[in-house]
Amino acid sequence: MSKRDYYEVLGVSKSADKAELKKAYRRLAMKNHPDRNPDDKEAEARFKEAKEAYEVLNDPQKRQAYDQYGHAGVDPNMGGGHGGFHGADFGDIFGDVFGDIFGGGRRGGGRRQARGSDLQYNMEITLEEAVSGVTKTIRIPTMVNCDTCEGSGAKPGSGTTTCTTCHGQGAVRMTQGFFSVQQTCPDCRGTGQVIKDPCMDCHGQGRVQKTKTLQVKIPAGIDTGDRIRLSGEGEAGGPGAATGDLYVQVHVKEHPIFVRDGANLYCEVPVNFVAAALGGEIEVPTLEGRVSLKIPAETQTGKMFRLKGKGVKAMRAGYTGDLMCRVVLETPVSLGKEQKELLKQFGETLASGKNSPKEKGWFDGVKKFWENMTG
Repeated sequence: MSKRDYYEVLGVSKSADKAELKKAYRRLAMKNHPDRNPDDKEAEARFKEAKEAYEVLNDPQKRQAYDQYGHAGVDPNMGGGHGGFHGADFGDIFGDVFGDIFGGGRRGGGRRQARGSDLQYNMEITLEEAVSGVTKTIRIPTMVNCDTCEGSGAKPGSGTTTCTTCHGQGAVRMTQGFFSVQQTCPDCRGTGQVIKDPCMDCHGQGRVQKTKTLQVKIPAGIDTGDRIRLSGEGEAGGPGAATGDLYVQVHVKEHPIFVRDGANLYCEVPVNFVAAALGGEIEVPTLEGRVSLKIPAETQTGKMFRLKGKGVKAMRAGYTGDLMCRVVLETPVSLGKEQKELLKQFGETLASGKNSPKEKGWFDGVKKFWENMTG
């Protein structure tokens, strides 16, 4: 049976650079790795085929020979001068691409058990809780160490024995003609140890599914996008491996009054036109209670007032922000007949320019604009 073209195997073009080759090989190897596909001969064949293609195309000399002569250029059995795989170390090829994901970078010993997966929990809190801090109770479905075997995977009192296939090395060397590679031991899955009497509760996995209840302390000043790390509260790893971490991702709900920007808070304060014109005091809310805000006479809509220290205490910087109050002039509604008459009389006393400087300036600008357009 003729071999497939190496570029076709990896699914890349003949102009692919090393980064593209590595990405394509990683994807195929992850998908077809024996650890993920136990007893699947077709997946194993695809895995070997992808590795063979990558080993040739990733080497500049072998790639040049392959591009010029095809498979004959890299096959010593066919006279190729750049031939290729004899004595190749699986760790050199696979470990270069995957690092410690599958333990390919370690040689001469059992594979290190994979660390447990990290978990993420999305938590929504109120602005008040974010500002003052709070302790929340959460429930996390996760994999935890089996209590019966204490995470070993072995039936209590039985323990483990040295794998007879790899003799405790965690890897075996496979040779097919000129092709020789080192692979994770299929019997012990790279641990070097075999469980003869598996734990009945976890079936030899050392882990069981469980919902954990945790208390999470949310520090004062936290904001949307901040993340809290709970070390060792993620998924349990394999026997003897470290447990992953839990990350709590915080989102602060929208507030009906305040908008937060870092340590500062912003709010809009409606003011009737009488108070804005004559001045006065109004009550405004803060997260600590009500405070009085003095409105000077002739205050215009959009005017911003700062209440020092009435914002949020920053979680890391150690200072407290301010509350910024933006005045919004409110036009009266639902006026009675007498109120309308009084307003009409009042309006007749107003003089453009003196009582409404912005109005006069605007109309003067419009007049000049039209003159320029028609002149």
